[in-house]
Amino acid sequence: MDSIHSSSYYGSEQMDIMGSSECESPINYSYFSHIVNVFEALQSLRQDEVFCDIGLKTDDGTIVFGHKVVLMSASQYFRAMFTNFNESQKNLVNINELNSTVLKLMIDFIYTGKIMISKENVQDLLPAANLLQLDYVKDACVKFLLTQLDPSNCLGIRAFADLHNCLELTTSSEAYIRKKFLDVVKGDEFLSLSTEEVIKLISSDVLNVPSEEKVYECVINWVYHKLDDRYDSLPKLMEHVRLPLLNINYISINVVEELLKSSHLCKDFIIEAFQLHVLKTKQLSTIPQTIRNTPRKSGQKVILVFSNALKIHSYDPTTNLWQFLPEIRLKSGKEIVEKLTLFKEHYVVVMGTGKSKSFLKILDLSIKPPSWISMVETLVFRESFGLAIFDDFLYVVGGSSINGFILSSVEVFDMSIQEWRMMSSRMFTKRSYFGFGVLNNLLYVVGGSSYDDDNSLILKSVECYDPRLDTWTQLAEMSTSRFDPSVGVMDGVIYAVGGENEDEECLKSVEVYKPSSGIWTSIADMHFSRCGSSVFALDGLLYVVGGKNGEVQIESIEIYNPNTNTWSIEEMSKSMGEIVGGVIVDKELVTKFYN
Repeated sequence: MDSIHSSSYYGSEQMDIMGSSECESPINYSYFSHIVNVFEALQSLRQDEVFCDIGLKTDDGTIVFGHKVVLMSASQYFRAMFTNFNESQKNLVNINELNSTVLKLMIDFIYTGKIMISKENVQDLLPAANLLQLDYVKDACVKFLLTQLDPSNCLGIRAFADLHNCLELTTSSEAYIRKKFLDVVKGDEFLSLSTEEVIKLISSDVLNVPSEEKVYECVINWVYHKLDDRYDSLPKLMEHVRLPLLNINYISINVVEELLKSSHLCKDFIIEAFQLHVLKTKQLSTIPQTIRNTPRKSGQKVILVFSNALKIHSYDPTTNLWQFLPEIRLKSGKEIVEKLTLFKEHYVVVMGTGKSKSFLKILDLSIKPPSWISMVETLVFRESFGLAIFDDFLYVVGGSSINGFILSSVEVFDMSIQEWRMMSSRMFTKRSYFGFGVLNNLLYVVGGSSYDDDNSLILKSVECYDPRLDTWTQLAEMSTSRFDPSVGVMDGVIYAVGGENEDEECLKSVEVYKPSSGIWTSIADMHFSRCGSSVFALDGLLYVVGGKNGEVQIESIEIYNPNTNTWSIEEMSKSMGEIVGGVIVDKELVTKFYN
């Protein structure tokens, strides 16, 4: 009867229920709750001590049961234990390194994938995760500690990270300490540091302090906290305080008496500070570059923008905040600032024209109040020229003479001996009002104006100068003639921004040049036509500031994102006037001027 039933059900020939379906590929199906359900069952069996083949015993006598195959599948520590060592034949193993509470949490995690981390247990969980090689738990502990960083505990967290080789936590805590330095040094953790630890902290080149006076004060406070024990450490510490960056009056009133009273061994640092202040009022080039006269960095950048009214504003791209810096206004009389560049990260080189001469001045941002240093005049009067720093030499290219003749010559200023000299090589084309940029140790001249048989020309030609060889090379032309374009350099690409064409139309178009391809290509247009704007590259974005369209001042910033080929717009400070240029500097260099 059963055989008859079987035959009638399957038939002597199996029925083809799929028919002529065109779908021939098999399909994988996944039941995502399956693994969860299996491990829930295993956890239940473990808690009831069913099929358990291993017991883990801690020093207080607690035994945590489990299944070897499960523990081995989750932890290389247990895999080695149960395959290569004597414990592989045992059903009870001593785990002396962990207490019972932590071991239970670790084994529960292996079975459930869940763990509760708190302030009370994180210092036990992280080393336990290291021991058992449970990377997820270690990473979770690191993330938890990152959320707990505070000025009162960040030094301890950094020491804990160092002890357990947590690179991410060490790096993040150190960055936090540098950022919150002023709050950190007020806490008990700072006062309990060793001499070596204090030196490591204050020797950092990246430290968020409004002035070096704060570093000096924290060192003095640390020494006086346990004066008898720390007196001999003062000279070692003062070697890492950058006394030449302190205000000269502050040194005279606060530092001299304090240091000499505490340690006569520090007198050399005081003498050095006074000597460098004297040198700064005379000749920039004679100042020896040492770590103690190099301003610290915060890691954050701002753009210093100079207007033709000789006012200086700072722009913070992270906050879109403009601030006027009245303390560093250039007292220039009838001098007109034309070009700016940056030398050794904290000297702003300013060049322009007076009644019958071209002047060169340098602004030292490292001290408060800042000082202007007048340098030797150029050999040739120039206006509408190009200016760039390369290998500590200042190059001035082209422009117009006092009689209006357009120039092709190059002169260079040697910072070390404060002397100008003319270079023998000249541009192929005389030009002024051109864009100028430096890329891959070459100086690029873009567009501008010239003349031919007394006819004025708006140029689309481009050439580059090799300062080391004193030679010029002609490059591919742009697609558009550009008078007074702006040039930016970012990620190996030259950007020719705006300018006026031969019909005196102000342009919103932008072209880019890659030396690897040797050709110019167009990118997205700006929102506004701009001539004579200032261009800055910062954090992967290109900032185009100000400019003119005819006689109309453009009071906005356009920001180009090369990843999306799009421009966004931000407003400028309304009180600035016409922008003549700017430089990108560390934020802490200017913070002290408005704090």
